[in-house]
Amino acid sequence: MTATTRTLYVALELGCDKWVLASATQAAEKPRFRTVLARNLAALQEEIAKAKVRFGLPADAPVCTCYEAGRDGFWLHRALTKIDITNVVVDASSIEVNRRQKQIKSDPVDAAKLVNMLCRYHAGERKVWSVVNVPSVADEDGRQLHRGMKDLQRQKTECSNRIKGLLASQGLTAAVDAKFRTTLSTLRDWADQPVPAGMQTRLLQEYVVWEALHRQERDTANEQERQLREGQDRHQEMMRKLMGLKAVGVRTAWILVMELFSWRAIKNGKQLGSLVGLTPVPYDSGKSQREQGISKAGNRHVRCLMVELAWMWLRWQPTSALSQWYERRFGPGNKRARKVGIVALARKLLIALWRFVEEGKLPEGAQEKDWRLNVSSTARRHATKAAAV
Repeated sequence: MTATTRTLYVALELGCDKWVLASATQAAEKPRFRTVLARNLAALQEEIAKAKVRFGLPADAPVCTCYEAGRDGFWLHRALTKIDITNVVVDASSIEVNRRQKQIKSDPVDAAKLVNMLCRYHAGERKVWSVVNVPSVADEDGRQLHRGMKDLQRQKTECSNRIKGLLASQGLTAAVDAKFRTTLSTLRDWADQPVPAGMQTRLLQEYVVWEALHRQERDTANEQERQLREGQDRHQEMMRKLMGLKAVGVRTAWILVMELFSWRAIKNGKQLGSLVGLTPVPYDSGKSQREQGISKAGNRHVRCLMVELAWMWLRWQPTSALSQWYERRFGPGNKRARKVGIVALARKLLIALWRFVEEGKLPEGAQEKDWRLNVSSTARRHATKAAAV
């Protein structure tokens, strides 16, 4: 191999304050380590240029980089790609580890391992790790609405639980809703005394937070429905198509499209199942054979959603082929068998919905409805809650 065809491989171990760079030209070579300030692209390019000089590469030698997917997201991938650097974002959980009880863990050690695996990956060893499919800026931004709503719902539940916990410390209970202020003033403890003034102040402080979260959640839901009603791009069309099936609502259609169907280049059903961690993991070694359950290695949001949707599918689509298959296979079984079966149904249902969106192939025996019914009923429900608050 001539010097003009050699490639510089750089692994980036990203930290909050600093980045550790490990550079090499082949897997068996001792890496060159350098540290730069986090998010300093100018210093990064300067170190890459110095690494080329150190390894005797020309200034125009190709550069391949990698880093683990994490809190820094994908902006660095886009920045590196723009300056003609071939970059891959790696799934951290797919990196091989030594199975000894204790192992050395430091940024230089991690960077050295990454650059070694990067060399192996570009040498043709494609199964050395899993590469993350980087979404476009628009596709990534499209996921913020429903993920933000989920965070609001989680925070709202935490706030509600804190209020209920404080009331429980006084031997009281009350629903946390739009009438909580009035309810709080009428509560009496075991001695027929009102809630102490200090406790009332603290409860009302928590309730103000709950009201703000509730208002933000309502506004987010209204924006989601507005986009579904008025949107004309491909994403909204796919959502409305899914919502035309009974059992599929606004939240389900939105998450499936924004997390999977709109931007991932899915090739087959097996790949789709692995994306959400619904593929089985068998254990077969010697005379020992058993099933370890599903992998749970994919998108947790979609996996949980599909299990919920599978139960709803049994309720609202009882005449479909998938529901009848479940009843024949798992219906007569015990509670555990039905829970195992619902996961299998979730995987089959996910593949059927993908084919419905991509190919227009209606799931066998499934019933359709007008998608506007979902949006209008949800809008009325939110309007009623808004009036109450």
